[in-house]
Amino acid sequence: MPIKTHSPHYSVVVIAFDGITPFHLSVPCLVFGSRCVGATAPVFDVRVCASAGAGTSLGTASGFDIVAKHDLSAVDSADMVVMPSWHDDCRDAPVDLLQALRRAHARGARVMGLCLGAFPLAQAGLLDGKSAATHWAYAEALEERYPSVKVDRDVLYVDEGDVLTSAGVAAGLDCCLHVLRQLCGADSANRVARQLIIAPHRQGGQAQFIERPLPVSSTDNRIAQVLEWVADRPEQDHTIDALAQRAAMSRRNFTRHFRQATGVSFKQWLLNQRLAHAQHMLEASDASVEIVAQQAGFGSALSLRQHFKATFQTSPVTYRKQFRAAPTPQTP
Repeated sequence: MPIKTHSPHYSVVVIAFDGITPFHLSVPCLVFGSRCVGATAPVFDVRVCASAGAGTSLGTASGFDIVAKHDLSAVDSADMVVMPSWHDDCRDAPVDLLQALRRAHARGARVMGLCLGAFPLAQAGLLDGKSAATHWAYAEALEERYPSVKVDRDVLYVDEGDVLTSAGVAAGLDCCLHVLRQLCGADSANRVARQLIIAPHRQGGQAQFIERPLPVSSTDNRIAQVLEWVADRPEQDHTIDALAQRAAMSRRNFTRHFRQATGVSFKQWLLNQRLAHAQHMLEASDASVEIVAQQAGFGSALSLRQHFKATFQTSPVTYRKQFRAAPTPQTP
């Protein structure tokens, strides 16, 4: 559904450079340029600019060229400025780019550095005294070059309010969806995530594994059916013995095949399912934390708060305030 034209515009400027990887450039363009954000969301005016000047042909790491329609002057009127990556050799950024980033930050624009995009932000001084994320393989280099930056190696992204940074590649999508949730609400972010066929919110940090697709053998089909059955009933008590019986397997075989299929223990998988269910209820309903805890399978609000704090470093109440139908963003 197209966004209604009477919605206020929110300007997003993405900075391209010669040699950029097209995927990095496409991440913020895909998330904020999506047409399924919703009728009540702002119309995101997404523009790509380059310090080399408007109309300049830029080479890419994929062997084809792109042309940016705008120069760095677009940064001076943007509500949000995105540095989608940077050169693999982490070279110093040109003076005009650094000045544009500083001006944007000084007037209150939100500045985002995805993956290696944290390096120009750090060079501009925007990360001094703040926590930041970058690709795990470059975390040490960022730490050594900019000792005033607190590099967090264990997260997908860091939100410092006016400045955000993300870990490598796909974590840029996580960071952009996080901002979209703040600006437009959970429903809009979830719709965009579904369109892109990605998770609206990934749990864990850079060290997390990505769960493997379920294999297609008859045994693993039985495992998949059990997983689906359990996921629809997070509030119930589930034991390995009962589930092994449902899968017509011994406890030992069930445990072994379950870990092979998901990469984690059943206990951890079930906890993740319950947390995801609690997140959805907090975002989409007015149910009390006690009711959310019961329906998500935690039993008590205290247990939910403990697990929520351990996993998301926040409380259910704070999470709900942050991700429930966010108000329309105001232009800085």
